[in-house]
Amino acid sequence: MGANASSTAELLAGIPFFADFTRREIKTLVSSGDEVSFPAGKALILEGQPGREAFLILDGTVSVRRSKGKVLKLGAGSVVGELALLDNGPRLASVFCETDVVAFVISQRYFREVLRGSPTLSGKLLLQLAQRLRDLSKGV
Repeated sequence: MGANASSTAELLAGIPFFADFTRREIKTLVSSGDEVSFPAGKALILEGQPGREAFLILDGTVSVRRSKGKVLKLGAGSVVGELALLDNGPRLASVFCETDVVAFVISQRYFREVLRGSPTLSGKLLLQLAQRLRDLSKGV
């Protein structure tokens, strides 16, 4: 794992979503994604479009909007688009970069390969995703 991958792993380790993950599990996740920079104004996700990846915001701010208006702003440590890791259903909201954003992008394809290779990791990820769904249904 190179210096960039190492720093990404350190960032992920400090994010609550990954709090229960071992260092090895985080390294496995890092190997399945890419750190990507996006300019302010860029649409990461468009409501209604099929989803194929999730974004973990490492730096910057994004706004989450539904057809009825702005829902909320999220910053470093936030995960958006995670339902796309589970299915190809339509996106439930749009996500736009409010500032320049650096995100760790995990595609559905590589995510599924990671899950097949690590049952322990897959269990932890599914628990986190289930909690996120519960939070979203409560409006958190």
